[in-house]
Parts: sequence; C-alpha cells; structure tokens
Amino acid sequence: NDLYAKDKLTGDLEHVRSYYLNRGYLEFNIESTQVSLSPDKKDMYLTVTLHEGEPYTISSIKLAGNLLDRESELTKLVNIKAGERFSAEKLQAATKAVVDKLGEYGYAFATVNALPKIDQQHRTVDLTLQVDPSRRVYVRHINVTGNTRTRDEVVRREMRQLESSWFDSNRLMLSKDRVNRLGYFTDVDVTTVPVEGSPDQVDVDVKVNEKPTGAITLGAGFSSTDKVVLSAGISQDNVFGSGTSLAVNVNTAKTYRTLSLTQTDPYFTVDGIKRITDVYYRTTYPLYYYTDTSFRIITVGADLKFGIPFSEADTVYFGLGLEQNRLSTDSSTPQSYKDYVAEFGNVVNNVPITAGWARDNRDSALVPSRGYFVQANSEIGTPAGGTEYYKTDLQAQYYYSFSRGFILGLNLQGGYGNGFAGKAYPIFKNYYAGGIGSVRGYESGSLGPTDKTTGDPIGGSRMVVANVEMTFPLPGTGWDRTLRVFTFVDAGNVWGSEGNSTGANGLRYSYGAGLEWISPIGPLKLSLGFPVVKHATDKYQKFQFQIGTSF
Repeated sequence: NDLYAKDKLTGDLEHVRSYYLNRGYLEFNIESTQVSLSPDKKDMYLTVTLHEGEPYTISSIKLAGNLLDRESELTKLVNIKAGERFSAEKLQAATKAVVDKLGEYGYAFATVNALPKIDQQHRTVDLTLQVDPSRRVYVRHINVTGNTRTRDEVVRREMRQLESSWFDSNRLMLSKDRVNRLGYFTDVDVTTVPVEGSPDQVDVDVKVNEKPTGAITLGAGFSSTDKVVLSAGISQDNVFGSGTSLAVNVNTAKTYRTLSLTQTDPYFTVDGIKRITDVYYRTTYPLYYYTDTSFRIITVGADLKFGIPFSEADTVYFGLGLEQNRLSTDSSTPQSYKDYVAEFGNVVNNVPITAGWARDNRDSALVPSRGYFVQANSEIGTPAGGTEYYKTDLQAQYYYSFSRGFILGLNLQGGYGNGFAGKAYPIFKNYYAGGIGSVRGYESGSLGPTDKTTGDPIGGSRMVVANVEMTFPLPGTGWDRTLRVFTFVDAGNVWGSEGNSTGANGLRYSYGAGLEWISPIGPLKLSLGFPVVKHATDKYQKFQFQIGTSF
C-alpha cells in the first residue's frame, strides 16, 4: 500500500542481497526488477526475479600480506572458522577488527581486502585476507570547532590522543567518549584529515555541538489527593566555558525547602583530581500528607569531597562533612520521631566521613546509548558528632542500542543503613522512594513504612529501586537525540524498623510511557505511570514531570 519510490526500492533490494550473503548464498543474484501499472493505472506491480543458488561453507581462512610480525595477534581477531557457513557480515567484522588493531599502532590508512577462492563443485570458499598496513602516521594538530562558549582546554584535556604522537585509533575513540561524557555537547564528531604534502601526518578534527549548560530545574506533581507541589533551582554546569559547575538550588516545595550552593571543579589539579564543595540549609517536612503537624527537621551543613582518577573510567572519592540537625516536634508527630528526639535531643550534630568509587564507561553522559555506569558510596557518622551510623549506597546502569535511536536502559540502586555503638540509625538519613526518578506512578516519597497513628510516610533505612526503559526517537523527528519517547517498568520500596510503622509489605511495581526532551532550560522528562501492585495505604500519582532529572 506504500507509494512507489525508486530509492526506497533500491534500498530494499540491497537488504535482500545482504540477507542472502550473510547466509552463505554467494551465487545470489537479482536477475531483473520489473515495475508495471495496473490496467486502471491506479496501482503498480513490482516483480523481482531472484537466483538464490546454494549456500557455501568456508574451507579455510588465512592472513597474508605485511603482518608487521603480529600474525598471531591479528589472527585472534578473526572470528571466522573453517567449516562455518559463509557470512558477509562476519567477514566485514573480521576485516574491521584487523584494521582497528593496526590503527592502534599508528597505521591510520591500513586496508584489508578479502580474496575469495570459490569451489563451485564442493560449494566451498577459501578466504585470504590481504593485509596492507600502508604507512605509519602521527598526529600533527588537534583542531576543536563548534565550541562557542566552552574553552578549548576543556575539550583538549579529555583527549587521550596527543599531538606529535603516533596515531592510535583506540585512544581516539576513548577521547571521543570522554568528551561526550562531559555532558556539555549534544553531539561530538571526531575525524582524521590527511595533511597535504605530508603522507605521514594527519590532523584530528573534533567538532562539537554545544547544548545550553545552564539549567533551570523545575519539578511539579499533580494528584487528586494532594495539591500541586513545585520546586525550583538554577545551575550552570560549565561556568564561563571553564568546565567548572556551580549550582544554586532554592527548593520551595512545601515539604522540602532547600538553599544550597554546590561547586565542582573537575580539574582541581592538573592531574585531574576533582573537588566538590557543598554548603546547604534545608528545612524538611517529612510528613507528606498530614497537614496539621509542625514537625520539621532543619539541617545546616557543609562538606568537601575529592575525586581521584585511578584509570580512564574509575574515580575514587573521599570526603568530610559537618552538619547540625534541629528537630522540632508536636503532639501529632509520629512516634518514631518522638522516640528519636527523646533519646538524642532536639539538636543532633553529625560529622560524617565518606568514601566512594565510580566507573563510567558510557559513551555519553547526556544521552547514553551504550556502556555502563557503576558507583558505590559509604558514609560513616563519627564519634566527633552525636551520631554513630553507617550507610552504603550502590547504583548500576547499563545501556544497549539495538539499532540507531533504539536504546534499552537498565538501572538498579539500593541503600542500607544502620547504627552502631549502641546508637540508633538517624531518622534524618532515612531513604524515601516513589515518584519520578524512582518508582513512577506513586507519589514522591510515599513508599515504605508509614506511621501507625498518622499514616504518614516516615522513610526507612533500607531501599531498593529498579528501572527498565526502552527509548526510541519520536516518530516524525528523524534521529533527533534530543527529543525521544520511552516506555518503562519500575519496581522498588523502602523498609525500616517494625516498631512504630507499617505498610512496607513487598515491592511496588508500575509501568507507563513518557517523553524526554533536552530543552534549552535543561532535560525535561514527562511520564504517565500506572501502578501494578496496589495497597490501601498507597498514594498514586499517574502524571509527573520534572526538568533537570536523570534516569
């Protein structure tokens, strides 16, 4: 029922040809293609005449040519074995692997030609891969273009391919991934250009497409049982194009009011040690749905953290913090909070030390399509304060691209905390789950234990959340990476002590769909979620959106 298009038909015939060649049909041929009109001239008929032939198997495969005394190393890259059915796709992958390996040794113009020797009688093919490394080259200049705001040095310090050194295709790909992971650009293109008159030199052109790095962070939720909740903040991830980020967060949500200043210098030292400084003032009303209470937690603090790179993808973090928590209660405060105040008082000081590790192997921090991200963080409340506790947080993300624009994303995170030395786990360190960025379809922070008397969510010391997302381009937009739709399945919950709480019985599940847009004021995410597991005490919130959110 499609309209006839010659270019589309040509592409379809090539797909058919590839299908046969990938299954060993070396004699396959398209003998004719006829296009004719129906008698009433309203329809068209396409007739394609094929010759399939018989499938061929590989009798032997070997490398020939100038192998640079690396025959055993290059042979291991060829994943084609004698006795297998011939596959043009596998042959292309094998030649590419050899070319890429030669590229790591500076041979940027290496070629590998497949020379088949066909035995029609026995339906076999003898393959010889003729290797020509050509000339070895080195990089003359690295040129950065497209960065109207970002300074050249911010891009250049991520380059692992250096000027005046031998060309290395592996380092060039690593450089592209590192620039992508900065999160400042919607697209990064790295190409090599031969230098005219110098056959042993190439230039590397790094072309970037900048995105707005200043973001206004907005959040809102709608439900039939609660009023609209709003929050706001402003951040600049690339201050004056220096690569340093500065964020001022003024959260005006009724239940969680914050004033914080965070500064991150990714190159505090020339060796790439990162410094993160955070100063904050927070007023938390953790009782999300009980409007008559005046219970709140006021936290004033600061922390300093350093990130030390141990490899191209691994960073280890160490930090120290200092904070004071003031807890005010009234007659309607849940019993668990009253018990904590009775034991430790209304003012609790905390001097935590933190340690963590992160490995980022994604191809992009903004719109990842392949790779993984893993991080682990531990926090210990020291005797220097009024709390002695430990908490550990783990997170793992994995991305896989089925085809261009179709990306499967997996996210798993968990947290566990407890007190030691006879001290209880601090209630102001409780985990909360529910809402966008967690388990969508449920109201923000509503999952987990609730107070037996008031029914308010009070959080807990254990948390697990899992998300599965399938992202694909919005139909009609081509392959625009900044505008995508997604479907998701979420699961998770929070658990705590059983003493004065109830309602944390098992995981909660939800599913839904949404829209993601890298807007001029930051990443925008809208989701429509539907809970699968429903309990009488659960709070639902089908539509949610947030600007400045992640997974």
